[in-house]
Amino acid sequence: MFDYETMRIIWWLFIGVVAIAFAVTEGFDFGVCTLLPLVGKTDTERRVIINTVGVTWEGNQVWLILLGGAIFAIWPAVYATLFSGLYVAMLLVLFALFFRPAGFDYRSKLPDPRWRNAWDWCLFLGGSLPPVLFGVLVGNLLLGLPFHLDQDLRAFYDGSFWGLLNPFALLCGVIGLALTTFHGALFLKCRSVGVIYQRTTAVLNVLGPVLLLLLVLATIWTLFGIDRPEITHMPAGDAPSNPMNKTVVAVGATWRAHFFAHPWMLLAPVLGFTGLVLAWLFGKVDHRITALLFSSVGMTGLLLTIGFGLFPFLLISTTDPRSSLTLWDASSSHTTLLWAFWITVVFLPIVLLYTRWVYKIIWGDITEQTILQDTHTLY
Repeated sequence: MFDYETMRIIWWLFIGVVAIAFAVTEGFDFGVCTLLPLVGKTDTERRVIINTVGVTWEGNQVWLILLGGAIFAIWPAVYATLFSGLYVAMLLVLFALFFRPAGFDYRSKLPDPRWRNAWDWCLFLGGSLPPVLFGVLVGNLLLGLPFHLDQDLRAFYDGSFWGLLNPFALLCGVIGLALTTFHGALFLKCRSVGVIYQRTTAVLNVLGPVLLLLLVLATIWTLFGIDRPEITHMPAGDAPSNPMNKTVVAVGATWRAHFFAHPWMLLAPVLGFTGLVLAWLFGKVDHRITALLFSSVGMTGLLLTIGFGLFPFLLISTTDPRSSLTLWDASSSHTTLLWAFWITVVFLPIVLLYTRWVYKIIWGDITEQTILQDTHTLY
């Protein structure tokens, strides 16, 4: 029904949807946990903050598992290169994520303030470290990674963990933290009242301009300071996957030329910046839902900008540009893509509808009275 080339495009879009769903939903979970010790001053206030995401954080985290599984099935070469070359970084992400389930489940087991405070800081680490690490990963994807493929298409990573911590990637890490904290503050404002609402508004007033300034800096750095290779020869889009059958040359910072060659792609950065600006403006006043929606639009625009900017690359190699992986030459077989497509067409809408239903059921303000009336079942 769908040819090989079409299926590759469809799966590039599908995986983009999963990445956006993870960023938007898990983004405010990360942000709320980051704000926990900063906005909550008493034990009851912190319980209010925790329970704004207490019902949904586990479900939101499943998007990350789905994303990893989809990459494994659809782009096995990308999965192998990333998870072998960035093994230490991936383990750090997993270890950082471990803090959150332990913090949620064990925090209220004992009434001792020292016990609860220790777990609050674990939740803080579990909410702040992953966005930084994911931001560093995005920065290195834009810069390119030092790897090469041999004649048997085996990937060899030529760099080190410390090489990932370059200035641009660290800037992207700070942006990741600022973005999720901003998004989480808007979500927390949607589900809180009183002093928590006021403190969150104060955080938004400061964080909004800082986030926008960092994004402008990263955009300028990318456009004028980061090289982007170009493909000069490549087999047809329906050819069997073989990354070594193409010709790639380094031609300097061509990000602007790439976007202007496909003007419709410019919609993504416009959505990103406009969405975040409007989220900040509406977040300063009492338009809570509108601000959160615009923040989601802004995050979607930023991720689309990254995806469009890299297209058709999935991983850029700085060691051997020809070893770079694209959606045309790093995918599984046509049969695999087709079977996975029909499974996704059936189950992804169910997941989305169920997620929408869950948020509709649990939506509403969490107050101190809510916590005190339900001490034993809430976090």
